[in-house]
Parts: sequence; structure tokens; C-alpha cells
Amino acid sequence: MTAPVPVTQRLVAQARSLAAASLPADVRALALQTIQDTLAVMIAARDEPVARLLAESARLEGAHPQSTVLVDGLRTSAPQAALCNGTLAHALDYDDVNLNINGHPSAVLLPALLALGETVDASGTDLLVALVAGHEFACRAGALVQPDHYARGFHATATVGSFGSAIACARLLGLDAQGSANAVGIAGTRASGLKAMFGTDCKAYHAGLAAETGVRSALLAQRGMSSRADVLECRQGFAAAQSTDFHPDRALVPDRWFIRDNLFKFHAACYGTHSAVECALALRERHALAPAAIDRVLIRVERVNDGTCNIARPMTSHEAKFSLRFTGALALCGGDTGALDSYGEARLADPAIRRLIERTEIELVDGWPTMRTEMRVTVAGREVAAEYDAGIPMTDLDAQGRKLDAKFAALVVPVVGAARAAAIAGALRSIENTTVRQLVGLCAPSAS
Repeated sequence: MTAPVPVTQRLVAQARSLAAASLPADVRALALQTIQDTLAVMIAARDEPVARLLAESARLEGAHPQSTVLVDGLRTSAPQAALCNGTLAHALDYDDVNLNINGHPSAVLLPALLALGETVDASGTDLLVALVAGHEFACRAGALVQPDHYARGFHATATVGSFGSAIACARLLGLDAQGSANAVGIAGTRASGLKAMFGTDCKAYHAGLAAETGVRSALLAQRGMSSRADVLECRQGFAAAQSTDFHPDRALVPDRWFIRDNLFKFHAACYGTHSAVECALALRERHALAPAAIDRVLIRVERVNDGTCNIARPMTSHEAKFSLRFTGALALCGGDTGALDSYGEARLADPAIRRLIERTEIELVDGWPTMRTEMRVTVAGREVAAEYDAGIPMTDLDAQGRKLDAKFAALVVPVVGAARAAAIAGALRSIENTTVRQLVGLCAPSAS
């Protein structure tokens, strides 16, 4: 699969050429929205067991105190902080999505940049530009190898995300073209992560691993470590080893900002379930459905979702978030799909939800858009139906911003209080006058 087109080199050059002044207004707005949203889910996840586990592991291992772990304020090395905070960002599975990656870009990028940005005293503007650079690189690398890369079992947040993280960190360090390409190459030889782990702590850990990979790869490249400068396209490189698809034209499409395809979560579950949730909410509202009267639920989804969110009988909170049957039943029963406790033991044991789970069938369809879903509900012999495609981004960024503000308040205020939440939001609004250290200081608890 050796390519005549130097894909890696061109993507590295593009990432290095970005400048704050050249970012379109909507791209800048979207980047700020991704930062706000990711900080919100990180702060809200502080007590998640996997986040606590990794923070304690970092404490026991010990490291030079460079960067802050947002779980408990621990100061540790930049790679360790990126690992802990990246896992934290994905622990609730409430972070943003980009279907060009088929994964979660910001849960990888922001933790890496916060950890490294603390060590180099990066400005808010540096953070913003590096994040956009990493986002664009990851999306283009994802487009290069999809759909087979994801379909064969790789969690692209971990694999493709590592490339975005590495180039973002290289950008923050100001590496030259060779150093940046080496950072990407080092990331490529570390990139791994299996979809088989969905429903376990390892899914969140994947985001942490990719964040750590980006920081460590950029630092090693800065110190002179060599690597292949054509890792994406070379013989036995990333594309050849992890996909049968290879689309340089998609990766190198000109005049496109992939961050415009970003999708934000307003239901606290796997994004593959969101269209089913929207269908259920619409049907419940339109037809005043009583859950006890429902005889049958049919959910039709694209086949790729079978390996992502089709856990038939979830038994844990993790599994509930990856179950079309559970999330559909939760919405049909009037549950708050945006509330974190809606996926806990109480809801899993709810007789009305368990009844609907047993009456729900999943039909896999070939050739649909990834996120398109149709739901058909039978009540007393009458069938009602709805369709939704959660893969279409919102175009009204102001409206999206209001929804994200509400999500931010719901997640952050209970943890840090209204005053601290307002201070974080204010720092983001004036990002050009904020440093990474200041932002981390506002978000971190006191050191333990």
C-alpha cells in the first residue's frame, strides 16, 4: 500500500501552517465549544472509579511534578497527567464525536495539550490553534483509513487519536517539519485500542493512552528520536497494517475544516444510541405513549452499530451506555437521558425499562448513514414510527452554544460551585488573555 502521494508530509505541513489569525470565526467558536464541553465532562467525572484508579497509580509510581491531574490535583509528569486526564475526559462517555475519525477527538487532544501546556507555559491562543491542528490532522488520518479500520475492530479514538494528539503537541512545542513528522511516526508505532473493550474501563483508558502517546511522542521527537516520516502511507505503515481502505483523496481534500463536522453529546451514552433516543423522545411526545402499553419496539440501525452499541442485556452502567435497547427504553419511559445517574443500578433494575428491553428488537441495515435510525413502536396493534440522524451537525452555533452552556452548568456547578464554574467559563470567553496554567488552576481541585 505504498502511496505515491506523501500523505503524512502534507498533513504535517498543513498542521504547522495554521495561524490564529487565519482561523475562520466559526472554527474558532467550535474549538472553544470543544474545550468547554471537554472540561465539563472531565470535572464531572472526578469520582469515576477508573479515573481514581489511574490517579492513584500515578501517585504510587511517582514522577517529576510538571502537570496537574484534574481528578485530585496531583502533580505528576506531563505524560502521566495526559494519561489520567484523557481517561477522565472519556470516563462518562459524554464527550464530543467526529464521524471522520469514528471517535472522540477532544477527549484525546485537550488533556494532552493541558498537560504539555502547563510545562511550557502555553498561552490560550497556543492551546486553541494546537487543538484545531490536532483535530484536523486526526480527522484526515481517519478519513484515510475508514471505514475498514473501525469495522475490523480498532477503536479510532485510541489509534487515529494518537496522531492528532502527537501533531497538536508538536505544534505546541514548536517542532520543525522533521521533528513534527517524527512525532507523528512515533505515535504511529504506539497506536492501538480495541473496540472489543467497549463496555469496560478500557474504553476510557484508550483516550488516556492516546493523549499520553501524543505528549510522549512530541517530547521524544524534540529530544531527537527518529522515526518514519511517512508512517501513514508507507509499506507496512499505519494504513497498510490496520485497514484495507486507503483514501489519500479524502485525507488531502482541500479547503475543508473537519471540525465543522463535530458532534456534541446531549445524552450521556454512546453516540451510536443518540438517534434511537431522539426517535423515542419524539414518539413519546407526539403520541403520549404509556410504556406499559407498548407491545413491541423495533430499532433499525446501520450494521456498523452492531459492534459498538448493541449490548442486548446490559448489567452495568458501562454496558447500559452501549445498549440501544436500554437507551431506547430509558427514553420511552421518560428518563432523563442527559443525567449521569440515569445509567446506574436503579434504572437498570427498573421493571418498566427491563420489560421494554425484552420487547425490543434490533434490525441491522446495510448502506445507511452511520447514525441514521428508525424506531417503530407497536401499541395495542397500532404502529407509530420516527426517524432521526444524529450524524448531522448543528449549523446554528449560537443555539448549540446555549445547549452546551446548560450542559456545562449541569455538570460543573454541582462539583465546583457556581462561582468557580463562572470563572472557568469567563476564562474561556477571553481565551487570548488566559494561559493554560491559569485554566488548569481554575479546573483542578486542591492538591491531595
